[in-house]
Amino acid sequence: MATLNESLAEILTIDGASAVSLVDGNSGMILGAAGSGIDMEVAAAGNTEVVRAKMKTMKALGLKDEIEDILITLGKHYHIIRPVANKTGLFFYVVLDRARANLAMARRKVLDVESTLKI
Repeated sequence: MATLNESLAEILTIDGASAVSLVDGNSGMILGAAGSGIDMEVAAAGNTEVVRAKMKTMKALGLKDEIEDILITLGKHYHIIRPVANKTGLFFYVVLDRARANLAMARRKVLDVESTLKI
């Protein structure tokens, strides 16, 4: 099992990773963050709304499923939002440089780190 700081540091080893945070989606507050280049407080609050909107839409559609991750593709970045399994309301938010990141490998690494997180 890995601590929060170890988990954040491990995610930052992903090629192209520039910032990562663990967010409490119930409050929109950051529990931990590492890296630079983005205002993580603003990102945490905004991405909490993204997760809430998706959950609301799934409920309205009657989908009995769980979000594995949400990918937002920008011109220069990938943003990955990954809910933490068995930790209701928590999600990782990862910012990757699109020119340097391998998206499939990054998603796999976040999954691996998530599975070892101890809170």
